[in-house]
Amino acid sequence: MSVVGFDVGFLSCYVAVARAGGIETVANEYSDRSTPACVSFGPRNRSIGAAAKSQVVTNCKNTVQGFKRFHGRAFSDPFVQNLKSSLVYDLSQMPSGMTGIKVMYLEEEKVFSIEQITAMLLSKLKETAESALKKPVADCVISVPCFYTDAERRSVIDAAQIAGLNCLRLMNETTAVALAYGIYKQDLPAPEEKPRTVVFVDIGHSGYQVSVCAFNKGKLKILATAFDPEMGGKDFDERLVRHFCEEFAVKYKLDVKSKPRALVRLYQECEKLKKLMSANSSDLPLNIECFMNDIDVSGKLNSNIIYFLAITLQCSSEKKSQNCEIKSYSHYLFYSVVETSFHMNVLFVTIYSVCKNLHLNSHAGQYIIQKVVPQASGESSKVKVKVRVNIHGIFSVSSASLVEVQKSEEEEESMDTEQSTEKENEVLHLQQDNTVHMLSLPIKLCFNTFITICNFASLHAVMLSDSVCVFSQDRDALSLKLEDTEVWLYEDGEDQPKQVYIDKLMELKRLGQPIQERYTEFEERPKAFDDLGRLLQQYMKIVEAYKTKEEQYEHLDEAEVQKVDRMVNDVMIWMNSKMNQQSKQSLAVEPVVKTMEIQAKAQELFSTCNPVVTKPKPKVDLPKEENPSEPNGPVNTQENPEAQPSGTEQAAANSADATEAKPDMDLD
Repeated sequence: MSVVGFDVGFLSCYVAVARAGGIETVANEYSDRSTPACVSFGPRNRSIGAAAKSQVVTNCKNTVQGFKRFHGRAFSDPFVQNLKSSLVYDLSQMPSGMTGIKVMYLEEEKVFSIEQITAMLLSKLKETAESALKKPVADCVISVPCFYTDAERRSVIDAAQIAGLNCLRLMNETTAVALAYGIYKQDLPAPEEKPRTVVFVDIGHSGYQVSVCAFNKGKLKILATAFDPEMGGKDFDERLVRHFCEEFAVKYKLDVKSKPRALVRLYQECEKLKKLMSANSSDLPLNIECFMNDIDVSGKLNSNIIYFLAITLQCSSEKKSQNCEIKSYSHYLFYSVVETSFHMNVLFVTIYSVCKNLHLNSHAGQYIIQKVVPQASGESSKVKVKVRVNIHGIFSVSSASLVEVQKSEEEEESMDTEQSTEKENEVLHLQQDNTVHMLSLPIKLCFNTFITICNFASLHAVMLSDSVCVFSQDRDALSLKLEDTEVWLYEDGEDQPKQVYIDKLMELKRLGQPIQERYTEFEERPKAFDDLGRLLQQYMKIVEAYKTKEEQYEHLDEAEVQKVDRMVNDVMIWMNSKMNQQSKQSLAVEPVVKTMEIQAKAQELFSTCNPVVTKPKPKVDLPKEENPSEPNGPVNTQENPEAQPSGTEQAAANSADATEAKPDMDLD
């Protein structure tokens, strides 16, 4: 299993994995490192990512994007109600009162929760990570804005569980940015020195975050954060769209907001225009053909209009998935502990809020502390409850203990008191219900097969263009087959049963798989021969050093060294023979030797020779100092009268633990 990092943004998502001694942002099936945060629902299938992004205009009512801001929010939330008018898809109220999204899926009207939509996107990102790592993915780290509340963070955790992911940490985006800055910095102050203070500004598409961080070598501390969750790149786009809506209403008498498809097209063009204006100060045109009622519209944007609209910032995407990947999930958010006590004889509910006008649901959960009984004396019991904010930034009650005060009686004997002492604390159980709904996806495999055929056709078309691993007649036949399949995919084959796609894919693999295998062998075989040659040179030098009586290898056994010498000569003859045969063989036919055989021969050589040449020198035991009180031979007591004390003196010395050496004793 591998741990991956997911940066789930408002518009785009990124996946980072640990590979080759570093952190790498992997590409999806379209060879793009950025996956659009978009889900589209159709009558026969469901599209996620780039495939869904292409349907934003043609299937705008059933294509969902920008749903990140609805996590943990009730449908009656004023924030949700204010956004309804600017969305092209419909929002609906879930039975729980939370926000849902209404779409037409499989020719039925369905309402999906925000957690379900996010789980669909996470499942796609999970597939991208598994495709890059070639192994299953279960553990992950997900980035969230620093202003996410308890309810929003719980919503993201639920979405990860629905997607079959174990979220080790919800990591704040500001922390991820700071970690990326400091993780590879070599000039940070030492731990005992004054820390370096750095300010990070993150202007995303939906939010604006600022963090102040203190850095020491191997240490990062977030000093403060500030944010505006309703100001970002989307507001710049919104201002441009509003400007052109007003202009088109006067110039062409068009009500753009009455047509969702036209509004989506205008948003796309305004986003492109905004990016161009970041690098150009000249006038830039905006032209849209057949915008509404078969009317072509045009407009112009220049720096004067930009300043008038108060758009003075340049926006760029920020990828935080790499930083999620390298963040240790054992690091807690908070270390502070506050103890307080109070007396209450009736049931009570406490509500905490930092904002008087907080419109989010502030009810984090209900915890029932069981087995609380009065004291034996009839007094009220004392319960110690431990609450915390866990590594995800979520409030939780971790434990509760019943504190019993034991009163000692003077007339009781001390032994009886010790035997009657009971445990002071009793850990109680906590009760909280969490329900996670799993979602079945019957259309997933069919659509994946369609994408596989597209990728297979594109890959082999590029490979055949200049490949020497195929005969000219086979190249022409396969190229024609690939072209016909690609045309069929985007015409009659766009909506076919799953078995039809499987048959087409198997037919292509029957022709293209042998060529692909020969091409792979052609690329990897030279490296395998080079590795084997370096290993042979290493052992040949060691054998030569043994023959010249070098001190480093003089302890080796002669018979074993001769065995290594014979093994090296045999492998050298085998390698030269295979290389000569392969050089005379055409690359368009089956190779004489495969990379796997060369690697197996190298492993055999290593297993035979390495234990011999790495055999350590035998240790030479130093002579031990004999105990002068127990000599093995005769002792000249005249020369050293103290060497043989009498029995009484020896017993006295032992009882006094006289273990110090005598002044005239030589120590090794």
